[in-house]
Amino acid sequence: MSEDRSDAVDADRHESTASDLTHTTDDGDVQMVDVGAKPDTRRRAVAVGEIRLRKSTLEAIREDEVSKGDVLATARVGAIQAVKHTWETIPMCHQIPITNVDTAFRFLEDGAGERGGSAGEDDVDEGSERSEPGDSEPASAALELEVTVETTGKTGCEMEALEGVTTGLNVVWDMVKAVEKDADGQYPATRIEHVRVLEKEKRSSNTK
Repeated sequence: MSEDRSDAVDADRHESTASDLTHTTDDGDVQMVDVGAKPDTRRRAVAVGEIRLRKSTLEAIREDEVSKGDVLATARVGAIQAVKHTWETIPMCHQIPITNVDTAFRFLEDGAGERGGSAGEDDVDEGSERSEPGDSEPASAALELEVTVETTGKTGCEMEALEGVTTGLNVVWDMVKAVEKDADGQYPATRIEHVRVLEKEKRSSNTK
């Protein structure tokens, strides 16, 4: 964190020192946070994000007509794999025991709407197109991916949930990139957005 940003953040709180930044030492070296003394607790995190695609691409995904194969099934595998390997891609992230991963896709016809459906289910939210006639971008819609991760351990799993979302959406992009390209080989309608943590919680490991 830069000095200027620290000053702004600490305006309403106590002043941070180098020792408060637990991923770095006073000498500027990086270190993994020692969580060995913390008790094991049941933890859960939910993250979500969207990929914006051409409406024709979204329909091809829904009808399983993409030439590379089943987009949603492949993206689910990618999301779960990413969750399990988060510790290998984010520096100083602990390797934690993953007890459960749920993935849920939702088709958002206008890219915005209330969340719905339970984990592992696909849902459709009908709505109006965001692009208007004459817009430079093709008419598009969005596919939402929600990833829920559960663990019993000494640290949280929100990074695992975020990794699941971003990788799962990247897999979708890879599966449909041939039909998303325009005549110049560009992606005017394709983007990943609104990636965020919806919730996280922890409970005593002996809670039923």
